[in-house]
Amino acid sequence: MEEYSGLIRIFVALIIAITLNFVLRKIIKLYLKKFAQRVSADATSFSFLKNSVGFIIFCAAAIYIIQHIPGLNNIKTALFASAGILAAIVGFAAQKAFANIIGGIFILIFRPFRVGDIIDIGTTYKGIVEEITLRHIIIRNYENRRIIIPNGIISDETIVNSSITDTRIKKFIEFNVDFNADISQAMAIIQEEAESHRLTLDSRSAEQIAAGVPKVMIRTVAILEYAIRLRAYVWAKDADDAFIVACDINRKVIERFKQQGLQIPYPYQNVVIKNEQKHSTV
Repeated sequence: MEEYSGLIRIFVALIIAITLNFVLRKIIKLYLKKFAQRVSADATSFSFLKNSVGFIIFCAAAIYIIQHIPGLNNIKTALFASAGILAAIVGFAAQKAFANIIGGIFILIFRPFRVGDIIDIGTTYKGIVEEITLRHIIIRNYENRRIIIPNGIISDETIVNSSITDTRIKKFIEFNVDFNADISQAMAIIQEEAESHRLTLDSRSAEQIAAGVPKVMIRTVAILEYAIRLRAYVWAKDADDAFIVACDINRKVIERFKQQGLQIPYPYQNVVIKNEQKHSTV
């Protein structure tokens, strides 16, 4: 009977843990969905909590089973007797797992990004943060693919957050023009196309407007070996709009350059071949 009693306790503990995990995750998910706009600033915390609740519940269930099941007393005694060795073995084997958990906790505390932010991780990954768990984060890239990145890797990477305080983007759009081209004409074309785009923001203050500062600034930023580089500073509402603005302006400016006879140069090299004639004497 004692053996059956132990099995029943294990079964009941597991059922309670599974049910509690399911119910709590549903409650948190429903709360987030219902009050998404009100708690947008804390969405990261709730997402992290939702994905951590199962880990906490099943750890508690495992501790309960070990402490309250008579048949596991020997295992409990052995575990405590060899706690030091076991901790060393587990610690060595689970270094990456613990690094991911600690990384997830640091993300929750320091908030380098939140759920819904547009981020660049290093030079490889870019997308919208969809979920943050104890082990990893999930971002959706612009091909609608989900990228799962362990938290330990994120801790070692440089993160560019396009949404953390101000979603506006100052987009640099650059064009190379020929040395013989009319630079003033090229700058006027770029400025006209950039300022007339429907997604271009006017970020000027009232004082700047009164002083005649243009909506889009065009500057000569470099003199290259084969061209002069012009840069347009275009403001957009967010990263998505900035991408669309850049694509549209690139197309329109190239079309205008062709119409006006302004050439976009490309790198080239002159190769000189010398023929050497050998003279022999007899």
